Amino acid sequence: MHPELVDTLVIPNENKIVFLIMDGLGGLPGPEGQTELETAATPNLDALAKKNICGLLDPVGYGITPGSGPAHFSLFGYDPVKNNIGRGILEGAGIDFPMTERDLLIRINFATVDKDGLVTDRRAGRIDNETNRRICWKLQENIRAPEAVEVIFQPVKEHRAVLVIRGEGLAEEIQETDPQRLGKLPLPPLALAPVATVTERILAGVIKQAGEILADEPKANMMLLRGYAKYRRYPSLYERYRLNALAIASYPMYRGIARLLGMTIAAPTETIEEEIAILKQEYQNYDFFFIHVKATDSRGEDGDFDGKVKVIEQVDSLLPDIIALRPEVLVVTGDHSTPAALAGHSWHPVPVILAAPTCRPDLVAYFSERDCIHGGLGRMPMMYLMGQSLAHARRLEKFGA
Repeated sequence: MHPELVDTLVIPNENKIVFLIMDGLGGLPGPEGQTELETAATPNLDALAKKNICGLLDPVGYGITPGSGPAHFSLFGYDPVKNNIGRGILEGAGIDFPMTERDLLIRINFATVDKDGLVTDRRAGRIDNETNRRICWKLQENIRAPEAVEVIFQPVKEHRAVLVIRGEGLAEEIQETDPQRLGKLPLPPLALAPVATVTERILAGVIKQAGEILADEPKANMMLLRGYAKYRRYPSLYERYRLNALAIASYPMYRGIARLLGMTIAAPTETIEEEIAILKQEYQNYDFFFIHVKATDSRGEDGDFDGKVKVIEQVDSLLPDIIALRPEVLVVTGDHSTPAALAGHSWHPVPVILAAPTCRPDLVAYFSERDCIHGGLGRMPMMYLMGQSLAHARRLEKFGA
């Protein structure tokens, strides 16, 4: 079944759907033989799983390690391959940058390189936001824009920023410069298609200048470029599903995904407790809620097994506040797996709970990767999750006579 079939069956009603997304939720066994989710004390998640239906979700496909962009598009029922998008646009949308069709947007990771130019820290020690703003201003003030284009630097958060090249004839078919490993030189921004040769030359010049401008910085003395993308428009959740959606997310990139899909964006938050407070405050004003918890992914990327366990336990402690609102559908899952053992995204499927009065409860008694293998949802492509949620919210009519 193609996920867009769902669009033709939508029936608007007032039933509410809540997606609680613990970014990077899936894990791998740690020293004691259990994953982060299995190690965490999660009595509320376990009780929810026991009364409802569970399974495993593949964000893109078997064996495919997803980026955050395609994984979130898949969560919301958009084909992640057909709608693959460079992270630059997601970051730009996340800070509400006024994009035009002449823009090539690129995500920057500020990084640390040694005297030989080898990468020693791909995230520059996760510099603070103020340092990020200062470095972007420093680059903006000193860079010389080449070949009749405009060069714009915009801070995002911590070590992340956005580089915008504005001009005619730009292309996104460029090799990313992040080597993805320490002790390696940054890769050159090579053109991957003939149409991108001019863009390659422009970016090579910008990178060279940036290295010279940042040479005296103790941590963020180089920039790595990822996620090249030109702007395009996507059909919104309202256009597709007639959902009036609110996104409650702290990190700009996830706010950007939500903005691209037409969601209203709640004010930025600093804690998970603040996110739940916004949900309560706005509950009567929307019918779809996307709550994004970033810290599970951050701790996984840092290789911090115990830290990821603590975040999961914190979410579990707040789950009763969401359940008390009595949404017609409550989904708890992740966008992808980020095992601390790998300190990065992985291809492993993600456990999911779908809670609704219309569920057929399965035999799953604990919310974990191992238990959800046996759930009633089975192992399902993630892009079908939205259709399941709409069905349980009684928002889909019968197909055919």
